[in-house]
Amino acid sequence: MGKDKSAVPVGPTGYPEMHELFVPKAIFFTNGVGTHKDHLSSFELALRDAGIEKANLVTVSSIFPPKCKELSRKEGEKLIKPGQIVHCVMARQATNEPNRLIAASIGVARPADPNMYGYLSEHHSYGETSKIAGEYAEDLAATMLATTLGIDIDPEKAWSEREQAYKSHGLILRTRNVAQSAEGHKKGQWSTVVALGVFIF
Repeated sequence: MGKDKSAVPVGPTGYPEMHELFVPKAIFFTNGVGTHKDHLSSFELALRDAGIEKANLVTVSSIFPPKCKELSRKEGEKLIKPGQIVHCVMARQATNEPNRLIAASIGVARPADPNMYGYLSEHHSYGETSKIAGEYAEDLAATMLATTLGIDIDPEKAWSEREQAYKSHGLILRTRNVAQSAEGHKKGQWSTVVALGVFIF
């Protein structure tokens, strides 16, 4: 029987087999929001909304691994076993101030060369919409990748200008973001927002 050549090799249990080098084979992105009188419970509800509550999450920093395949949230969730230790890049923000705007976002920048690594960035803020927070995180990731690739772009230029400049060099394949914003509960309950890049080994 030939070796499984799928992006995420699955063992006889139906869940992914661990790679000997512990380098993720795939990633999926998700986001969520939760509201509850208890701070921790609002976080749990945000994770439920994001579909990742059944995992034990370990947060890691900002490298998008070489040859890492991006899965849909639906595909990724199927590969998480209850109780599994799962590594992720997570942005998280919370408030119990009525009507206060909060946001969490993950930015992604992938190089054109699949053998090179890219960047993920996390951003959490007050007073920003999902769009603004998402663009900020995307800009952060793209800037980190650009400096690694030797691309020198004026940091004072607007993100839309720099985005085009980055991509025109042909070294950056794609940038994107996932973001979640919410307004604080009007009666002062806790609201939590999360955005995550979840790794699959």
